[in-house]
Amino acid sequence: MNAVTSDSGVSSAVAELEQRAFGGLHRDLAGAPQDAMIPQMVVIRETTAAHPVPGHNPVQEQIIEAGYRDSRYMPELWRYRELFFFLAWRDILVRYKQTAVGIAWALIKAMVTLLVLTVVFERVAKLPSGGIPYPLLVFAAILPWQFFAGALTDCSNSLVNNVELISKVYFPRLIVPGSAMIVSLVDFAISCGVLALLLAWYGFAPDWRILALPLFILLAVVLTFGASLWFAALTAQYRDFRFIVGLIAQLGLYISPVGFSSSVVPQEWRMLYSMNPLVGVIDGFRWAILRGATELYWPALAFSIAVAALLLASGLHYFRRTERRLADVI
Repeated sequence: MNAVTSDSGVSSAVAELEQRAFGGLHRDLAGAPQDAMIPQMVVIRETTAAHPVPGHNPVQEQIIEAGYRDSRYMPELWRYRELFFFLAWRDILVRYKQTAVGIAWALIKAMVTLLVLTVVFERVAKLPSGGIPYPLLVFAAILPWQFFAGALTDCSNSLVNNVELISKVYFPRLIVPGSAMIVSLVDFAISCGVLALLLAWYGFAPDWRILALPLFILLAVVLTFGASLWFAALTAQYRDFRFIVGLIAQLGLYISPVGFSSSVVPQEWRMLYSMNPLVGVIDGFRWAILRGATELYWPALAFSIAVAALLLASGLHYFRRTERRLADVI
């Protein structure tokens, strides 16, 4: 892939995608479902009285409804799947627009983080690695952490960054943070390629535990998306949450076991430390990639699964509630 992307080429591609997306949305607006929530509009139905009086014309009632039923939401998401891919591709193009090395920045960011954490925690702090090359120990944790931090930041600001689109046309708003997460998944896939090169460099081959890696990836996606839905809805209403997300991304790198193994935490503090839901995710990645060199702490994993499920369920519920008035408050 050519790393150097011309400004004119990217701009024309983005403009074309937006034009196609807006064109499709305006066509679909006229045929939106009767129950659909259209910004600054209401849905009016005419119904016949349940017990009409003989000899008289039926009484016509007008019922004004806001929003639409949850049962219609999934079909709506499927209907607007093309917009989902348009927005995701646009975000990928825009992120690396006018950059000299393009998408290689995903590699540079991961490698710089690896270098800093290795020097600080191995060379300076002299923390143990359990017989595993320290760069492998760190990079196996950088994968889920970088995905979480990047996706949380992008998804939290996604609604605010697309305010013009949201305030003008109808579509399920869940598409916006969902498409923003695709960019972080692309960076995650690139970083997995770097991990493969590191494993080959150190002559370290994973064993059967690598088959469990997709489960831990799924756990990371669920946890991240659930938290992102909360922060996306809150940021749309209160801009202060942009700074809270930035603070989480800065401090989380050091309070999570990214630059060190969670086994160095004293046993009496292990349960309290496991209240960080990323602990179970990171330990799971290391266990699957590094042949079980880092043992799974089952209470931490169970807590991560519970928090991920809770965040996703509550995040979807809160996002749907906020979505009904999003065009007015954003």
